[in-house]
Amino acid sequence: MSQVFNTDGRLNLEQQRKRAKELLPRLKAENPNATLSQAQWEIAKQLGFSSWPKLKAHVDAIDFAARHPDFAACDEARTTHWRCGNDIAHSLQLAGFKGQFRMLTDPLCMGPVRNLPSEEYQALRSAFISQAFTLDKDDAARRLADEYTHLQALASAEHSVLWCEADAYDQLFLIRALAGLERAPQRLELIEVDRIPGVQRFIGIGQLAPDVLAWLWPQRRLIDDAAVQLAEQAWSAYCDSAPLKWAQLAHATHPALPFLAPALLRQLQELPGAQDGLSLTGRLVLTYLAEAGPKPAGRVFAELMAKREPLPFLGDMMFFALLRPLIDGEAPLLAETDAGLALTELGRAVLEGQAYWLEHASHERWVGGTRITPGQPHWTIDEDLRPLWRLA
Repeated sequence: MSQVFNTDGRLNLEQQRKRAKELLPRLKAENPNATLSQAQWEIAKQLGFSSWPKLKAHVDAIDFAARHPDFAACDEARTTHWRCGNDIAHSLQLAGFKGQFRMLTDPLCMGPVRNLPSEEYQALRSAFISQAFTLDKDDAARRLADEYTHLQALASAEHSVLWCEADAYDQLFLIRALAGLERAPQRLELIEVDRIPGVQRFIGIGQLAPDVLAWLWPQRRLIDDAAVQLAEQAWSAYCDSAPLKWAQLAHATHPALPFLAPALLRQLQELPGAQDGLSLTGRLVLTYLAEAGPKPAGRVFAELMAKREPLPFLGDMMFFALLRPLIDGEAPLLAETDAGLALTELGRAVLEGQAYWLEHASHERWVGGTRITPGQPHWTIDEDLRPLWRLA
């Protein structure tokens, strides 16, 4: 039977019928009484649906949304669409959306994030962005200032829609946007997804086909005051120098923003592990290279996004920037070879629990407002994902 691994959310019903027919002989070999309906049910189950009718209904809904978006009827042309990057801007146009598109590209899951007055905050973030991604400092500062100036209009905008996923990159963007509000505007809405029916490995909204974005449009919901208040609490906790309140929020449930806690919990794991000093991202990288041998950085990133990362939140450039401190310095964990990235002896020792990374690291690191300086006392995360203070 042919395997069809869907990534953009579009499903071809005829293709799935063909797969069911191809599967039927194999089912009959196991059970002579097997029927086409059973084969269709198996195909639907593989794609994440509880039944073939549910699969068919979803395909029909996507098709209807593509043919009858009806955006003009809901004044979409006067809508401002907000996103934490430009990955859906073109697809929205292709789907027929007419509203204005804005983005906030500040990668809040990386570098120092502190609750400072606007001018100081932007100076801190633009300096980090410039250094991490080798960008002109003035250009980075101008772009960030422009994005945050537009974000200030969120409170008074006629109609705004935030497009978000369930990962830390998007959820931090969400709380940053909402934390700047005193109360929920009358027409501020949220489209928020953690999975798409039929997509085996949902990475982000940017992978979706234009007609799937049209299907998501009617699923938007109003942001209320409870969501704004929660965002304020979460933003303050994330910016704090100690991750204690952050961890409390991460281990709770929040109906006002249901995807926030898992994203905060995943981001909490970017703090050093109490046993090895590694972030979860670093640990995943070292584990893969220990199993597979030297691999190019791009292949390592693809492996994490496709299989190993529990809640994908990094773009490729962000991932490469996070790798540099593991490569650079007098005692690196990774070496750049002709075959790709390879573990050093220290890398193997840290991975095996025989050495603690921050006793050898050269680079200061921040996770939110938590500063991690090699050789100094610092916050770690224990096996229960609770903050633990470690003396140097």
